[in-house]
Amino acid sequence: MGSDNPFGADNQQERPSFSNWLDRIPRDLGNWIAGFVDGEGSFNIPVRRERDRGLPWRVSLSFNVSQIGPEVPELLGSIFEVGTVRGRGDGAFYFEVTKPGDLVKRVIPFFNRFPLRGPKRSDLEIFIKVMELVRSGRHLTISGIEEALILRAPMNRGGKRRRSDDEIIEALRDWESSEAIRRAPSLKQRDEDMVHTP
Repeated sequence: MGSDNPFGADNQQERPSFSNWLDRIPRDLGNWIAGFVDGEGSFNIPVRRERDRGLPWRVSLSFNVSQIGPEVPELLGSIFEVGTVRGRGDGAFYFEVTKPGDLVKRVIPFFNRFPLRGPKRSDLEIFIKVMELVRSGRHLTISGIEEALILRAPMNRGGKRRRSDDEIIEALRDWESSEAIRRAPSLKQRDEDMVHTP
C-alpha cells in the first residue's frame, strides 16, 4: 500500500478531495478503527446472479463491519460519512460501503492513513485490484469476471461461498455459447446482405 497506489494518500492529485476529512480524524481513533476492522471487518467481492443485464453474473464490492449492537457501526458511519448501517433481528448491526466512488474517496484513503496490520491487509490489497478492474469496466466482460474470481480466491482465508468459482465460470461459458448460437442467424443474414449489396 505504498505511494504508487493510485488511490493512495500520498497521491497529491487525489489528496485535496479528502485531506480535510482525514485530517479531522484523531490518530488514536483512526488506529483504533483500523484495529477493529482487522478483527471484525471484511473486504468482499461477491459475484451475484444477474437477471436484467447483459451478463448472467455481476461483480460487486463490499467493505463491511459487523457487531452486536449499533454503537460501533454507527460510529463508523459517522467517521466515514458514507455507506449504510443496518440491523438484523438477532441484534447484529452492519456498517457497509458498496459504492465504488465511496470506496475510492473514503475507505481506501482511510486505510492508507491508518494501515491495517493483520491478515486483512492482503485482502485490502486484492480488493483494490478488483476495484480498479470494476472502475475500468472490465468486470462487464467474461474475461473480467474470471480475472476477479482469480484475484479474490485467497481472500477471507478462502471461506465457503454459495457457488464455487468453477460453477460460475461454467455458467458463463454456457451463456457465452448460447449467446453465440442465438446471434448466429442474424450475423449470417447480415453477411448475406453485405454480399448481395451492389
